[in-house]
Amino acid sequence: MQTNFKTTLTKEIGDFYSAIASDSGEWIVKGFIDIYKNIYTISVDTKVISKIIELMLFPVLVRFADKHSYKIVLSEHQNHYPDVSFISKDGARIALDLKSTYRINANRINGFTLGAFTGYFRDRKSSKNITFPYCEYSSHIVLGIIYSRNEESIDERKTYKINALKDIVSVVRDFEFIVQEKWRLATDRPGSGNTKNIGSITNLSELREGKGSFFEHGEKVFDDYWTNYLTKDMARAIDSPAPFKNLLDYFQWKKRGK
Repeated sequence: MQTNFKTTLTKEIGDFYSAIASDSGEWIVKGFIDIYKNIYTISVDTKVISKIIELMLFPVLVRFADKHSYKIVLSEHQNHYPDVSFISKDGARIALDLKSTYRINANRINGFTLGAFTGYFRDRKSSKNITFPYCEYSSHIVLGIIYSRNEESIDERKTYKINALKDIVSVVRDFEFIVQEKWRLATDRPGSGNTKNIGSITNLSELREGKGSFFEHGEKVFDDYWTNYLTKDMARAIDSPAPFKNLLDYFQWKKRGK
């Protein structure tokens, strides 16, 4: 089921691209419009861009579900996992998370955050902050959206009229979609700082191939690693040193029998 879903979704990438980009690669969104038909440009704030892209892709995902006979369940809350749950005819549940980020250069991106490694990730029967308990999903897939930020200066103080659409610079362009299992994109470090989110690798070619830090070790090692990982704050809270801080430390910790 996991392989079939991933393969089928990958084949539909053209629909995702056409939903958000023009033939020239520009984002088709130019700004926000008010009732007086004034258009306000969008900032390069990644959270704003990510949310708009998600909203644009949801109708495409609904059509995908109808086409391939999946029942679709959208997350009821913004901070709940996953963004979309698919249920097949045989009852299998697939978690799909939409993640977007920007290119730093031709070979590197800023990185994704791949969801929490605490809460529902550790208590896999929990219903808190998740649509269905983690253990009830047969697979966890990421639809990654990568884009380039426009180098042209965006003047957020300026407003436009409808007839001036062509004068508005799209803040992002050159989209690429990646469909991979979550564990294949993961690195052995949190997403940023002392957060409790799993981080991704940032090498673009490795992302395309799903060759993250756990690629050679498998999903079970990924699960065990992040189930036992402690940030500095987590270790301090239980007055104990963190058992490991990277994969090398983890395997040594395993050899010592925890």
